[in-house]
Amino acid sequence: METNNAEKTRYSDEELEEFKELILDRLAQARKDLELLQENVKGDENNSDDTAPTFKILEEGAAVLSKEENSALAVRQAKYIKNLENALIRIENKTYGICRVTGKLIPKERLYAVPHATLSIEAKMNQNKKK
Repeated sequence: METNNAEKTRYSDEELEEFKELILDRLAQARKDLELLQENVKGDENNSDDTAPTFKILEEGAAVLSKEENSALAVRQAKYIKNLENALIRIENKTYGICRVTGKLIPKERLYAVPHATLSIEAKMNQNKKK
């Protein structure tokens, strides 16, 4: 009873459940990663009192850069988590996997790779051309 994407208007409840499991797995990992990033930003103050002043300045510069990078990564990770949470809402509403521009189903392969996708490749390519 499998129909192709051209005929389907939405994914079946079974398919949505499969995507939900995938998203929940990715969400759990993303939350762990965010926690590690946040710990890295907050802590890990290396004490370099016993090193030469020049080395101390270099170390502090590297630590600041590292903290800035970790902070940026943490912001990006938080956004990724929010996008995954929004995908779960779309699953509950049975609108998951439908391109918000074309209204067509986003291919499963794309959703497995980017489970929070809201655009088909076609719509994404057109969006990138406009930028």
